[in-house]
Amino acid sequence: MVGLILASHGDFASGILQSVSMIFGEQSNVKSIALQPSERPDEFRLKVEKAIDTFENKDEVLFLVDLWGGTPFNQISALIDGHEDKWAIVTGLNLPMLIETYASRLSMESAHEIATHIIEVSREGVKVHPEKLEPEKKSNTVKECSSQGSIPEGTVIGDGRIKYVLARVDTRLLHGQVATTWTKMTKPNRIIVVSDSVARDDLRKKMIEQAAPPGVKANVVPIDKMIKVAKDPRFGNTKAMLLFETPQDALKAIEGGVEIKELNIGSMAHSIGKVVVNKAIAMGKEDVETIEKLKDRGITFNVRKVPSDSNENIDSLLKKAKDELAKV
Repeated sequence: MVGLILASHGDFASGILQSVSMIFGEQSNVKSIALQPSERPDEFRLKVEKAIDTFENKDEVLFLVDLWGGTPFNQISALIDGHEDKWAIVTGLNLPMLIETYASRLSMESAHEIATHIIEVSREGVKVHPEKLEPEKKSNTVKECSSQGSIPEGTVIGDGRIKYVLARVDTRLLHGQVATTWTKMTKPNRIIVVSDSVARDDLRKKMIEQAAPPGVKANVVPIDKMIKVAKDPRFGNTKAMLLFETPQDALKAIEGGVEIKELNIGSMAHSIGKVVVNKAIAMGKEDVETIEKLKDRGITFNVRKVPSDSNENIDSLLKKAKDELAKV
């Protein structure tokens, strides 16, 4: 795996490393290096050299640096001398850049390839709200890309069957871990929140639509509409990530004809009448019964908050929930 150095003035690099770990999980061969106010440039450079020495692959190293022309950049530039064919520096370190780098390291084997790839994503991560504050050229582009003509009913697009790249139960619905790690892994072109309650809440709908990552459209629909969409041949080119607040919503959609084969359980919030079965999941009696009904329908379960987590056994969690509920 390509070695990764995050470098900054002060503790910015270590802070952003902590942030990406919360969202994406831990990765190996990553180091953050801070230039402290009392530190000489040569002392900073020595820390970078020692960090590189810890990497399994010293031939491929990518440096993400806060500022072009600053001391961290200048010292690393000197280090790159003689390694230009393998090593690379990208400045303007931000969280979208780092998340994309983490995802790219899983499939790309060279620092140059990753550096080339992450530039555009890093720029797309800079947005403003309200959108009217965007420069005129950017605003027009966004508007043109988002506008679509109406497709006549009965039209068959592609093979006429919507593709489900991920179906997930998550009380928080669309948040950082979903919008970044799971989106990078599954590559949907549409995120669909399937919930009767959220569909009636204009504020939550708007927040979810605005949380969509660049290049992916987010929608909120009631369960009955999702059932209709699942049977509509106009969605044949759609690669959808479905997000459910509860397993009950997922079961209702599946019973209505939404052809989900595997359900990812990401988080189920604790509330009165529920018991905690792991760090992210709490279940009540209705949840246990619903998951067992899903199992009876042949649904398999993938119990992970983020892709880097190990898949937990759903049967073990159900047993724990039953044992704990019996004590209440």
